[in-house]
Amino acid sequence: MAEAVLASVPFDIARSSALDGVAHGFFGSAGGAHQFGFGGPGDPAQVAELRARAADALVAGAAVLTPHQVHSPDVTVATQPWDDAAEGRPTGDALVTATAGLAIGIVTADCAPVLLADREAGVVGAAHAGWRGAHGGVLENTVRAMEQCGAQARRIVAAIGPTIAQPSYEVDAPFRAQFAAGDAPCFAIAPMREGRERWHFNLPLYVRRRLEQAGVGAIDDCALDTHTLDQQYFSYRRASQRGDSNYGRQISLIALA
Repeated sequence: MAEAVLASVPFDIARSSALDGVAHGFFGSAGGAHQFGFGGPGDPAQVAELRARAADALVAGAAVLTPHQVHSPDVTVATQPWDDAAEGRPTGDALVTATAGLAIGIVTADCAPVLLADREAGVVGAAHAGWRGAHGGVLENTVRAMEQCGAQARRIVAAIGPTIAQPSYEVDAPFRAQFAAGDAPCFAIAPMREGRERWHFNLPLYVRRRLEQAGVGAIDDCALDTHTLDQQYFSYRRASQRGDSNYGRQISLIALA
C-alpha cells in the first residue's frame, strides 16, 4: 500500500482505563492496512514510517523503540533513542524506561503485549509475553528492571492487550507437560483430535498469574482475541491455519510525556 494511502487510514487504538493518564496504546491492523513488524510483509521503510507515526500519536515527537524479539526473558533499560530499523536493535523481549520522549513497545500476533507503569516513580515498561517468554520469566524480569529504575511492584499497573484467547488456543500433551501442576487453572480439556489429548490454553490468565506472583499491584486484561477479531488484529495461528506465507504484527507502545 502506498505511503499516501497508509497515512490516510486512521489508527485503530485500544487503550486500558487502568493506564489512564499514561500515554499508551495497543495499535491494531485497521482492517489490514497497518502492519508494524519488520518481519512482516511490506517495505521496511514504510513499516518504520508507520511506527514513527504511531509513536507521534501518543507523544508528539517521541522516538519509537522496540527490541529484536526472540521469545526470551531478556529486558533492556532504554535511556536514549536508537535507530528504529530492521537490523541493529537490542535483542530481547521487554523494554523499560524512565526517560521522557521514548515510546517503548513490542510487536505481537497472538502473544500477549503487556504495558506497565508506575506513575509515581515515572517508570514504564513493555513486555512481549508469549507462552515461552512468560514461562521463562520475562514479566518478572520486567518488574525487576522497573524497580531498579525506582518503581515499586505494588504501585505498578499492568495492562494485557490483544492476545489469542483460550478457545482459540489448542495445545497438545508435550506443550502441557512443560507447565507445573499449579498452572492447571490455565488449561481446559479440549476434544481429542487424531486420537490425542488436547487442551485449550489460557495465555492471558497465565500472564495475569505471573504478574500477580511478581507483586504487580493492579492488572487489567483488555480481553480482545487476536484470532477471532480478524478485521482488527493479525494472528500467527490464524495465518498458519490458512496456509499464509507470512503474517502481520500489531504494535503496543507506552511513553512518558
